[in-house]
Amino acid sequence: MLLEKIQSPDDVKALDVRQLPALCAELRRFLLDNVSRTGGHLASNLGAVELTVAIHRVFDTSRDRLVFDVGHQCYVHKALTGRRELFATLRQFRGLSGFPKPYESVHDAFIAGHASNSVSVALGMARARTLSGMDYSVLALIGDGAMTGGLSYEGMNNAGASGEPLIVILNDNGMSISPNVGGLSAHLNHLRSKPAYYHFKKYYRRLFGKHPIRNPLYRFIHRGKTLLKQAIFPGSTLFEDMGFTYLGPVDGHDIERLCTVLQWAKELNGPVLIHVRTVKGRGYVHAERNPDRFHGPGPFDADSGRPLKSGGPDFSHVFGETLVECAAENPRICAVTAAMSDGTGLNAFAEAYPERFFDVAIAEGHGVSMSAGLAAQGMIPVFAVYSTFLQRGYDMLAHDVALEHLHAVFGVDRAGLVGADGETHHGCMDALYLSQIPGFTVMCPANFAELRSMLRQALFEASGPVAVRYPRGGEGAFRADTSGRNLVRVYPADDNTPPDTDEETPDAGKIILLSYGILINHLLDAARTLDADNLPVEVWKLNRIAPLDADELGRVCGGCRALLVLEDCFRTGCAGERIAAALLERGTPPRKLILRNAGNGFVSAGSVPELERMLGLDAQGVVEALREAL
Repeated sequence: MLLEKIQSPDDVKALDVRQLPALCAELRRFLLDNVSRTGGHLASNLGAVELTVAIHRVFDTSRDRLVFDVGHQCYVHKALTGRRELFATLRQFRGLSGFPKPYESVHDAFIAGHASNSVSVALGMARARTLSGMDYSVLALIGDGAMTGGLSYEGMNNAGASGEPLIVILNDNGMSISPNVGGLSAHLNHLRSKPAYYHFKKYYRRLFGKHPIRNPLYRFIHRGKTLLKQAIFPGSTLFEDMGFTYLGPVDGHDIERLCTVLQWAKELNGPVLIHVRTVKGRGYVHAERNPDRFHGPGPFDADSGRPLKSGGPDFSHVFGETLVECAAENPRICAVTAAMSDGTGLNAFAEAYPERFFDVAIAEGHGVSMSAGLAAQGMIPVFAVYSTFLQRGYDMLAHDVALEHLHAVFGVDRAGLVGADGETHHGCMDALYLSQIPGFTVMCPANFAELRSMLRQALFEASGPVAVRYPRGGEGAFRADTSGRNLVRVYPADDNTPPDTDEETPDAGKIILLSYGILINHLLDAARTLDADNLPVEVWKLNRIAPLDADELGRVCGGCRALLVLEDCFRTGCAGERIAAALLERGTPPRKLILRNAGNGFVSAGSVPELERMLGLDAQGVVEALREAL
């Protein structure tokens, strides 16, 4: 077994080139064996095996900087850089991360969990290299999906103009940038992959000096060459017009050709783009046939491809199902997604109402602004988006949506802790920044029934921007639908008397546990334990965290013996801080205030129960915090 002998990239370099196909086959088997047990990103890694091996043959990633985009395809890189034996802990609590992490290895140049930033980061590294007088290569590995994000083009535009030696590897596993057809195009592909072509290009540039663009003869020849290419080889012109030398398309599963082209790119000593075509899921028939389903599967049976656990309904599915029902009632309702139609539950909407369904690709900022345009012209857009990715649209939420008080609805999926993807994917910020944008209403359902009714409120009753935030996965034990009111007591049993009287009746002996969303389940469990210990408490649930009603909160919580607020977001700007400030302004702060949240540090990977235990957000953590405070 070749793979068992690979302890570092030096061992990859030491192999005979004839051994490389066997190594790639072993890597695919290794990926399948491990990811089928732990879950993780499979199809993208299977497609990048030869490319990753070739990179480690040509470059030294302990010194050269390899910047992944998104990072879904980093598993082979990790296996070849001394972390193969850690794969049993992949994406588990205190285990091997599913994304590049510099704290794990010197071979990981930069954290990657979101999309489209690799070229910008790589250019910064290249410029730092030049300024410090050092000598190392810088590579950005970006997929065709991440290339749909606007930030990638901002980086490409600046990098091409910079002249900095930089290699961008475009891993095209979907469709080509432009179709290349005809015999002459095929001939040019072959010609451009010969050493003589690149030797001529280097001589050609030296001939016209350091600044060839200033030479009239160079401009004339270059213009003629560009016109010819635009007519017969359109795929390369976009990148070459940006200032890149374009190499490719290259078969991403021909490892010898990949090594050759990577070496040429290294020698060109300028901005280079290598267009590599790969097959997502390569070598595993189930992933090749269904690359979307095997993009990030949970544990599955490797032989059949079937998941080991059958999933029940989840918040995403209920959201999509309800949206289809609402769209049948109102033809102005539209759905928007950023390349996540399946993950956000919108597949059924896309099938039922294709003319009202818009996939904007990996471009959340654009998705928010397009939703604003739809709303400005009388439509009711619903942008379903993961909480962590909505962060990229913050400016557009404020400037394009809230400023004009447009009726746009945001289904904020994966709010709170999400588990195995870790720091880059937890939805610990949306509760903070959405609540800070003037005019936004932020609703927090605790179960499926509340999600259905809150989405209907957002679509049919609201007038401005509304976010409905909900977690990944299924609902807890709490089943009551209390979404008709904002602040409601759920333990002891709600007496259906909302705190809407004008009488100020602060109770200095009351102990109140307050939360929103599915965390209400932990408070109910904690309340039963505390009651059994003769420490009676009341559990209150917020259905809306923005705007907060200070008078209503004052009537419930003002002057109480203790107030504990439980949240799975970061601390600074959380609802608990805002509630405490409102009570203090009224002159009726609680005698004891306990804020239980995710703190102000990024949260690692792990299952949600493990992370809640670590942060003290489970029922036991609530009980211990209250006992300590009292």
